[in-house]
Amino acid sequence: MKFEKIQAPKGVREYLPPESQSFEWVREQLIAPAKDAGYQLMELPVFEDTNLFSRGVGESTDVVSKEMYTFEDRGGRSITLRPEGTAGVMRAVIEANLDRGQLPVKVWYSGQFFRAERPQAGRYRQFYQVGIEAIGIEDPALDAEVIAIADRGFKNLGLKNYRLEITSLGDAQSRAAHRVDLVKFIDGLALDDATKERAAINPLRLFDDKRPEMQEAMAKAPILLDYLSPESAANFAAVQKYLTAMDVAFTINPRMVRGLDYYTGTTFEFIHPDLGAQSGIGGGGRYDGLMETLGGQSLSGIGFGLGVDRGLLAAIAESTVPSQEFTSDLFIIPLGDDAKEQALVIAQSLRSSGIRTEIAFGDRALKGAMKAADKSGARYVIVLGESELIERSVELKKMSDGVTSSVKIDQLQNELLRALSL
Repeated sequence: MKFEKIQAPKGVREYLPPESQSFEWVREQLIAPAKDAGYQLMELPVFEDTNLFSRGVGESTDVVSKEMYTFEDRGGRSITLRPEGTAGVMRAVIEANLDRGQLPVKVWYSGQFFRAERPQAGRYRQFYQVGIEAIGIEDPALDAEVIAIADRGFKNLGLKNYRLEITSLGDAQSRAAHRVDLVKFIDGLALDDATKERAAINPLRLFDDKRPEMQEAMAKAPILLDYLSPESAANFAAVQKYLTAMDVAFTINPRMVRGLDYYTGTTFEFIHPDLGAQSGIGGGGRYDGLMETLGGQSLSGIGFGLGVDRGLLAAIAESTVPSQEFTSDLFIIPLGDDAKEQALVIAQSLRSSGIRTEIAFGDRALKGAMKAADKSGARYVIVLGESELIERSVELKKMSDGVTSSVKIDQLQNELLRALSL
């Protein structure tokens, strides 16, 4: 019986060898600065109670209203695959009472996220992010540090063509004053019913509308930066001062609101123009009321999410991805069952000391096994046959120039460590 092939779901980006090593490199480079700054791993479920996102992210957002993967589980509960990371982190912090200890709570996360969007280059229904959250302290210096950590992650990738845009969405007083004039302005626009409904929930969402006609209609709308309270204005000025001191370049984008309702105060986004329409490679901001909205204390937080998929695309665009082809240090060719057993023992010992070791499996002839060793890119190769087992000695061949040297098996590890360090 012939079975039909099963394909991956549409809109899912898979990473297979050797490209998967480039993906892994990007992920590690992006999160390394957070580890250096004392952030600790938080590993969270990929699905949560739907209310976490509808309440935390915001009903007016496209994420909640159009893009979430929501289903009913066998217990009749409404479950949603996580579309973003901050709400889940905040839920875990509240549930585990981490906010009752040392503040700020500083955590990092990575993994898959899900949005039911129209698939296109750089925009996938399953996408990958790394992110950090610093919860419990309001300090513009912390805002600047979080932004600088993200900036360092992109610099780790060797990127130069991106730009950082920042703004402030102010405090409650600032937004209330701005909302009055913004609602008056919006009331004078000819809007369709769906857009009116979104504006009624959160009028700032119209700044985030990507339709050209809406961008034109909002071109003269009042800007929140012009309504900042003295305290918000001072905080935003301090963030700019700290970023300048750390040599983090930025531009101010007064129309930025980003796609999630919980943002307040400092807000930022990294843009890479080489990626076309999907130019956002990461961003974040402060969220003053999110913890309280989710049933916790009235504590503020700030964080970011950086796109691993788009980070890789940006690194490819700037040709900064290093060669990620896997190369082993030693390739062992066993000839016969006894040699195969000894090869497994030798490989296990070498691997424990960090020597990347492969074995030719499948009882290949010597000629075919040597071809496999050459294709693997191994730096050294040994043949393990009956005579080598008897003499407890092998010929260690350097693949780059063919030079061989006789080495006792019990000295193989020391000899390889010496040779590999040269």
